[in-house]
This record gives sequence, structure tokens and C-alpha cells, in this order.
Amino acid sequence: MNETSLAAIKAMQLGEITEHVIYGYMARRVGGDNGKTLARIAAEEKRHAEIWSGFTGEMPKPNLVKVTLYRLCGLIFGLTFVINMMETGEQKAQAEYAKIAEAAPVALDIFKQEEEHEQALIAMIDDERLQYISSMVLGINDALVELTGALAGFTFALGDSAVICMAGFITGSAATLSMAASEYLSKKNDPSEKQPLKAAVYTGLAYMFAVCMLLAPYALIPSPLVALGGCLLSAAFVIFIFTFYVSVVRKEPFAPAFREMICISFGVAAVSFVIGWGAQRLLGISM
Repeated sequence: MNETSLAAIKAMQLGEITEHVIYGYMARRVGGDNGKTLARIAAEEKRHAEIWSGFTGEMPKPNLVKVTLYRLCGLIFGLTFVINMMETGEQKAQAEYAKIAEAAPVALDIFKQEEEHEQALIAMIDDERLQYISSMVLGINDALVELTGALAGFTFALGDSAVICMAGFITGSAATLSMAASEYLSKKNDPSEKQPLKAAVYTGLAYMFAVCMLLAPYALIPSPLVALGGCLLSAAFVIFIFTFYVSVVRKEPFAPAFREMICISFGVAAVSFVIGWGAQRLLGISM
């Protein structure tokens, strides 16, 4: 066997033993029928790693960084997010197995089992949060666009971090209640929506989360302009995390959605900043 094929097998073996640990953790956490499915997949991943040890002559230790990352993702984003990420990994593994089938015919059998794993993972995807992604998107996006712009305007118009934070909190709290109420009324009038109150709660929570993230720099940094920079960084971070989450669970491209949301939020912030600066100059207010 040439060195290229052996290196590919070692990489897949490391992936198999790492996924064995991740699937085992997920199985213990989920329980029930889904837990049994995950436990079966975990056992098969370990067996695959043992098969590859016949070629490599060794058994690597799991990638603890990847294991820790997936555990954190499971705690923060839920099982569906992790399952979709694992499914993507299974698809990549299938392509690798097909490449080395000549050097290691057993790869074809493992390839078939990896396909079964992918189908089993797809069948498990059932997360209440997925039903309300549109509500969360509405809350996050609206908060980022509206409050980022408002805070940028407040920065020049008010000129004091504490005052800006207070004004932003009042504005954000009122907007949170308004958005949640609007979402409730909208969903209540939709015959296909069975739980409008839940949709409203998801919208409100998403909105308030964004509000807190955007206001944090103003609560911690005395200089308004520096706080505005922190606010924009917080906005970029929230956009990155939430867009990544949505792209994984919906299986949509990440980059276009991220660029679009960054441009909209920061564009509105820039316009509002100019409006605040203009208002200060026009009215002659100095704080």
C-alpha cells in the first residue's frame, strides 16, 4: 500500500474513533430509541477503527478538541445541530472510502455502513426549535438592524455610555415586547400555526438576547466611541453564530447569508450614526 493511501486510512481511523466517542456521548444524553440508534452507530464506528488498525498497526486516541467542541455545540445549539454536523462528516467520509477502495477493498463495506449511518441520522432530526427558526431569525435580525442603528445614533446624539446603555435598554425592552406581540398576532391568524404563543416567546427571547449582547459594551466601556466599536463587534459575533446555526440546521450556504446580514446591520448603523451626528450639530446639543 502506498503512503498516500496509508495516510488517508490513518486520517479516517482517527475520525472513526473520535466519532465513536461523540456518538457514545450523544447516545447517553438522548436516551430512548434515538439513544439506541446513536449507541449502535458508536459501536460500528469503533469497529471500523479496529478494522483500519489491521492496516495501520495502531489505534489512535480520539481527537479531544473535536469531542469537546461537539459536546459544547450539543449543549448550546441542541441535538439537531450536532446531528447535521455529524451527517456532513459522514458524507465526507463516504467520498474518502470510495477513493481508497482499490487499496483496501474492505472500504466498500464500511462505505455502505456509513451510508446507513447518514440515513439513520437524517431520520432522527426532530427538534422543536426547527419549527420556530423563522421566529428566531425575525427576532435576531430585527434586533440587530434596529438596535445597532439606534445605538450608533445615540452614540453621537447622547455622548455618554451610561445614558446610551439606559436608552438602549429601554428601547430594546419595548421593542422586544412589541416584536413578541406582533409575532403572536401574526401566527394566531395563520391557520397552519398551532402554537402562536411559543412562536412569540422564541421571537422575544432571540430579540432580547441580541439586545443584551449589543448593550454589554456600553455597560462596560466608559468611552462611547470605543463602546460603539465593541457593539459592532458583538453584532458581528451574534450574526456569525446565528447564521452558522441556521446554515447547519437548514443546510444552506453560510457565506452569502452572513455577508448579507453584516451589510444590512452595519449599513443601517452607519446611516444612523450620521443621523445622530447631524442631529447633534443641527440642534447644538452637547452632553
